[in-house]
This record gives sequence, structure tokens and C-alpha cells, in this order.
Amino acid sequence: MSFYTALSGLKASQTDLSVISNNVANVGTVAFKRSNAEFADLVSSSPLQSAGVAGQGTRLRSIAQQFTQGGLEASERSLDLAISGQGFFMTKSGTASGSIAYTRNGSFTVDANRYITDSSGAFLQVLPTDGAGTVTATGLTAAVPVKLPLTSGTSQATATINLSVTFPSAADVPSTRSIYTVAHPFAFDRADANSYNQTTTTTVYDSAGTAFPMTTYYIRQNVPGGAVTDTTWEAHTFIGDTEISYDNAAATQPAPLNLVFDAGGAMTSPSAPITIGPVSPAGAATPLNFDLTYGVNTKQNASPFTLTSFDQDGFAAGSLDNVSIGSDGLITATFSNGNSQALGKIILASFSNSDGLRQLGDSKWGATGISGEPIINTANSNGTGQIQSGALEQANIDITEELVALIQAQRNFSANAKAIEAANQMTQTIVNLRA
Repeated sequence: MSFYTALSGLKASQTDLSVISNNVANVGTVAFKRSNAEFADLVSSSPLQSAGVAGQGTRLRSIAQQFTQGGLEASERSLDLAISGQGFFMTKSGTASGSIAYTRNGSFTVDANRYITDSSGAFLQVLPTDGAGTVTATGLTAAVPVKLPLTSGTSQATATINLSVTFPSAADVPSTRSIYTVAHPFAFDRADANSYNQTTTTTVYDSAGTAFPMTTYYIRQNVPGGAVTDTTWEAHTFIGDTEISYDNAAATQPAPLNLVFDAGGAMTSPSAPITIGPVSPAGAATPLNFDLTYGVNTKQNASPFTLTSFDQDGFAAGSLDNVSIGSDGLITATFSNGNSQALGKIILASFSNSDGLRQLGDSKWGATGISGEPIINTANSNGTGQIQSGALEQANIDITEELVALIQAQRNFSANAKAIEAANQMTQTIVNLRA
């Protein structure tokens, strides 16, 4: 029997060596959890036998996972996630009835269809939220994959424009303007820089979010003198290549806007918002209609021409700019137009007995009857840890400890080999006995 007893020890030492070697081999694997080989003794006896029965060797009882926290390593990616505390990320393979796995490897990427996936292409699962980031459904059946939108999906046509302009009191009347008479009032030509004093270009939007340049040309009409104390500036405005009319009653030629300033440089006209539209520049989805207001800071003084301020309320549908993930697992997309959108809260699953989870490889585990059903939560709730974006969990392996254990397993293997050698010698001695 000693042969078989020592043989079981050899097999146990060999298994121990394999487990330790696997730990050492995965020291660089993200979120890898080390294992321990656990053994039990073998005893064959009946209830009526006396105590002190010799054992029959050892057997492998289990290879136990050690779900202790690994160290966190900072990274440069917002989709690199680490769990500080208890819990597992939940992923699901691509099919409708795909298998569910649990992992602490938070190295996620975006696939060709803009879903957040792990290294094997399984979808990260989240709980749906409303616009404020509040979870709207809970439980395993509420889990959904998260898809990054390309745009915010909203746009707004320009409805109001507020601007302020400083006009120089020393500006001259354009030379080409002076050759025209009252009978020929339309001296302005946007292609002739001598027919206007200054120009400003800004942007407005139609209902589809299409941007159009809005260019305004300002022309000084007169220099005060004698009984004339006011100064008039004429404004011609184009959206794209279409000139707008400041007088919708104008029959043929678009009517410019006259801005009038008193001797002190204060604007006296227009004194109220001007309703513009409809204007249909080439390429517009719908005509533009907006209210234009020259603010109280519009004035004339001894300063250079300046567009002091410009505000308009239109915007295009923003393109995806950034994705951020909070410590509570809320995924938020930010867009180029300043909009933000909550996409869901990352699920963290926990188990009554995590040691009962079944290893699947790639730092993934599956639920079993021994582990119990997953308990679905979000981060920072019901005992789950918090999520750290821009970090990855390292393997929970102490390489020094593993090397010491490796030496011990090797010594155990040698000792059991010596026991077999001793048993062999004893058997050989008995065989060689002679009467």
C-alpha cells in the first residue's frame, strides 16, 4: 500500500506544481485571481475498527480561487475600468440567447457597431437610466448592452440673435458711395471692398442643424454737419449667398437696415427687435426665421470697429466628443454642441459564494448552483465597490510567495519519490530473503 500512498503524494505535488505554475504564468494577466490547490487525506476504515488506522494517501479536494483585491494600475483610457471593492462586471456574448459571464477585467473597447465590449467581443451590460441618470429598471432581465451614439440627436434652428457693435466715429463715407445720388441709392456691392467700411461674419443654423455663415456689411452714410447731428450706418446682411430684407414689404430689392446714432454716439434706431424671415439660403432644410436685436452696447465712439458680442440660440446636432464613467458606474456621453446624455449604469454582480464560480478563461467566471444566483446591483450600493475609470486591476499574485510555494511543492514531490524508492527497496529485500 505504501507505493500507492506515495504515488498519491506524487500526484498531489504535481497538481500543486501545476497550480502554482499557472499563477506565476498569469502574473501579468489583468484581474487574474490566483488559485490554491487544497488536498484531503484518504482513510479507509469501518465503524467497528479501532482508532489509529494508517492513511491511504491524499486526494485533490478542490482548486480554490482567491478573490482578493488586486492592485490598481492607472491607464490613459476612460474605458479601462477597475472595481475597488466587491463585485463583477457582467458581460453577454453577441447572440440573443448568449451566455452570461462575470469578470473583473475592465479592459473594454468599442466595436465596429459602437457597442462597448470586452476583449472577446462580449457586450458590457448596464441598467437603463433616464436623462438624469436614475435607474429605470432593475434585475437581471433589465440588463442591456450599451451603444455609443454618434450624435446627440437634437438640433435647433436659430430663433434669436443678439449682437453689439462699436462703430468708429472717425470712419469715412466709402468713396464709391459718394458718386451715387438719391436716384441711385444702391451703391453697395459685396464684391467691391470700396463700397463698404466693415464686415462681420458669424454662424446661424436651420432646423436640421445645418450651419450657414451670416455676413453683415456696414456702410457709413453720412458725416454729421450743420443741422444734421445724427450719423447713419447701413447694414446689408447675407445668409449664405442670400441677402435678407429688413423690410418684408420691400417689393424687389432686399431692404438694408439703417442704424442711427445721435451726437453722443448712442443708438436711437432701431429701438426694438427686428423680425427677419423667411430666409431660404441654398441648402436650407426649412426657411430661417429669427428676431435680431442690436443690444444697448451698440454705439459709435472714437474706437476701432469691433463686434463686441454675438449670441444666437441655434445649434447643430453634436457629434460624440467624449465618454466618461463615474464612480457609481454611470456612463455619460458628451457631444460637441455641449449636450450630454446618460447611457446607463454599469451592473456589478455579487454572489453568496464566489468560490463556487466556474472558471471560463480570459479572467471570466460563470454562475453555478454552488455560487448561487447573481445579485444585481450598481456600484456603491448594497456592498458593491466603486468603479474607477482610467485604471485596471492587476493580478492578485505575490510572485515571491509563489516562488517559495514552488520550492515547497518541489520538495514534497522529491520526498514522495523517496518514499516510493524506500518502499521499493523494502520489497526488493523481502523478495531476496531465502529460507
